[in-house]
Amino acid sequence: MQTRSPSRIVFLSVPESLRTQIEGISKEPDQEFVIDPAIPIPVALAPGATNLDMENLSWEMILSGMIRVVMDNPDDEDAPYYRRFVLTVKPDILTEFVQAAIMKTKNRDYDMALEIISALEGLFPRTPEVLFNRAFILEERANALEQAGLEAEADTEYDAAYNAYQYVLALEPPFPDGFFNAGFFFMKRRNFNHARECFHTYLNLSEEAETAEDAAKREQAQRILEEIASHNLDDPTFREAYDYVRRGEAEHGLAKIRDFLEQHPEVWNGWFILGWALRKIGRWEDGAAAFRKAIELGGGNSDTRNELAICLMECGDLSGARKELEASLREEPENVKIIANLGVLALKNGDDHEAAGFFRTVLELEPQDPVAQAYFKR
Repeated sequence: MQTRSPSRIVFLSVPESLRTQIEGISKEPDQEFVIDPAIPIPVALAPGATNLDMENLSWEMILSGMIRVVMDNPDDEDAPYYRRFVLTVKPDILTEFVQAAIMKTKNRDYDMALEIISALEGLFPRTPEVLFNRAFILEERANALEQAGLEAEADTEYDAAYNAYQYVLALEPPFPDGFFNAGFFFMKRRNFNHARECFHTYLNLSEEAETAEDAAKREQAQRILEEIASHNLDDPTFREAYDYVRRGEAEHGLAKIRDFLEQHPEVWNGWFILGWALRKIGRWEDGAAAFRKAIELGGGNSDTRNELAICLMECGDLSGARKELEASLREEPENVKIIANLGVLALKNGDDHEAAGFFRTVLELEPQDPVAQAYFKR
């Protein structure tokens, strides 16, 4: 036995018992896997262990060792052999691991979800489903950070998600679902030019809808393209205004979005950006008026109402703010930013007990939330 890695991996000669256990696992003759006694077997040690107890050697330890090798050293000369070995023993590992990563993502355990995806990237290099899920997990983590009010951290994570989507969009042959999801990613970022390109490409790649789900997705993509075109959201001025406000240059953003609204006064998205810029510079009443206009024109989503509530709180209209926040929470019951704002509102109303309840909920969803942490450190 020899140790070749500092990451709790040991390599050993193939035990005779393994050679008999693996016989007959492959059902198809052309997929038959043959143990190569010349290639050492990597084994992952238990946490804290420094030596391998052969009596406790298990398939889980062997497979974990192989997965770790292909994760850390995908170009290792024995990596192709280890991949075949793992797939022979666990033919459904792709589906199992993807489901596990999605479950971890739903539970906001993003680090573990990405660890699982890294394992799959080692086993299935440049596989569309794996690359797609990495982009999705990074986007979900960015969304969570943004909801927690951690905008700088969210921007960093959005950049990582953007880079991950670029890998997906560059796949050959093209991966249609990658373009569909990337379209929504760019919509979230108000990059409507990129969103339009992604949805156009998706429609071209999926000309024949094979299932009802495919047909519904094509219809949704077409509807979004029509909305972008009818509201002129691909106007460069709109994107420039958004970028200015996002970077903290609200005054420049105001000038740009007003230019946009002069040409397109019925576009609710423009009024949202206007309200956002005004809120950033503390013009609460003007910001509230802009958000109300956005709602009037069809933009009554949780983001708009949450922003309106912030302006109303600063204007002293606490009952109006509560109404908007409660409407937002019905739409997104786990949105940390909305729950935190309800906590702030409770404090303004002098209800410390209610505020504590909201902030405890925030910390359950996002333990690093700065507003909730500050409350309990008072």
